Amino acid sequence: MANDMSIIRVHDKAFVPFLGAEVIDEKIADIAAAIDRDYGGMRPLFIAILNGAFMFAADLFKKVTIEAEMSFIKLASYKGTKSSGQVITAIGLDTDLHGRHVIIVEDIVDTGKTLSEFLPQLEHQQPDSLKIAALLQKPEATVYPIKVDYLGFSVPNKFLLGYGLDYDGLGRNLPSIYQLEEGEGEF
Repeated sequence: MANDMSIIRVHDKAFVPFLGAEVIDEKIADIAAAIDRDYGGMRPLFIAILNGAFMFAADLFKKVTIEAEMSFIKLASYKGTKSSGQVITAIGLDTDLHGRHVIIVEDIVDTGKTLSEFLPQLEHQQPDSLKIAALLQKPEATVYPIKVDYLGFSVPNKFLLGYGLDYDGLGRNLPSIYQLEEGEGEF
């Protein structure tokens, strides 16, 4: 928990501090160092899942020191604050993955549905390796078990906002992560 942040309001909800920008930055440095160790000389391809992972992907990519490439794909399963239950691909991947070392970059893994439907599409392209880097994972929300190889933080099954995570389009630009204040209702 960070002490330097205050309660904020987004739309009709109040959010309290959860993870400060400095703590997030330190954890990303740790993840980047692990990737550097594991992928030296391999030139991995990072595939960031938009929209949420853009901040994590950018900060992670800046800290990785090995040769690497970045691509993006947009997958969506959220409408407002609830998962729609359907994975929608809005922007396709235009990079050949055959024989590549691929690292999926995700902001948060909660139920695992999005990745459980996306990973087989990637595996079909026969990459040499396929791993997942996620800033956040909600173990309590897991319905589709997904192995996160590079994890920032395990977090409670609460609605989170900031650092790429949004509430109906707002809040992604916050440098820290906030949690829905108790008593604000659940989504």
